Amino acid sequence: MKTILIAALALVLPFSVSADDFTTRSGGPSNSDMLARSMSGQPDGMAFFRPVLTGVLYRGGFQGGDKGRTGLSETQKRSLCQSGFSEAFYADFGKNTSYGTTSCGEGSLEYNSARSSRPSSVMKDVHKAIVSNSGPVLVHCMWGVHSSGALSAMALVQFCGWSETRAKAYWNEARNGAPCSGGCDSWIDGKFARFSVDPSLAISDAQSAAICPK
Repeated sequence: MKTILIAALALVLPFSVSADDFTTRSGGPSNSDMLARSMSGQPDGMAFFRPVLTGVLYRGGFQGGDKGRTGLSETQKRSLCQSGFSEAFYADFGKNTSYGTTSCGEGSLEYNSARSSRPSSVMKDVHKAIVSNSGPVLVHCMWGVHSSGALSAMALVQFCGWSETRAKAYWNEARNGAPCSGGCDSWIDGKFARFSVDPSLAISDAQSAAICPK
C-alpha cells in the first residue's frame, strides 16, 4: 500500500515523498530495483533514478540527457534536500553547472562535481554518509548510464566486497544498451584502471548488511 500511495503522490507533486523512503537502511536493494528504469518519487525530469546502496547511495541522469550541462535545477536540489539527501555529485559533464549548498529548513544539500576516473572523493563522502548516518548521496551524469554507473559499480566493490568482474557486469547491464565511445569494455576498463579499494574506508558487517544489494 505504501508504494501505491507514493506513486499516486508522485503524479500530483514532483518528488513528493518522505525522507524515510530514501534514508531508511533496511537491507540492500534487489537486483530488479538496481536495474529499474525509474523508481517511485524520482526527481522530476530525471531518468534511471535507482538505488545502489539502500539509504546511502542513489544514481540517475536526465530525461533526454543534459545537453546544456547545467545539472540539477534549484527545484530538484531543494526536493532532494527535503527528501533527506545530504550530497549530490555531477559526474564528468557539469561544465555550466552551479554548485554549492542548498538549504531546506533544518537540512542542507551539498552539490559538487566528480570525475569517474578519479573516484576517491565520492568514495570518501559515501563512507562518511554510512558511518555518520547522514543523508544519502546522489551521483548523476548526463544520461544516468555511463559515468554515474561507473562510480556506483566502484562503490559496490569498495563497500560491499563485490569483485571487479561482478561490478563491471552490473555496469554493463544497467547502461540499458547505451553505446560507448571506443567500445564499452574499453570504457569501463579505463575507469577501473584508476580505482582501488581504500582500506581506510572499510565498514562493519552490520553496516554492509543494512545497505548492500541482496
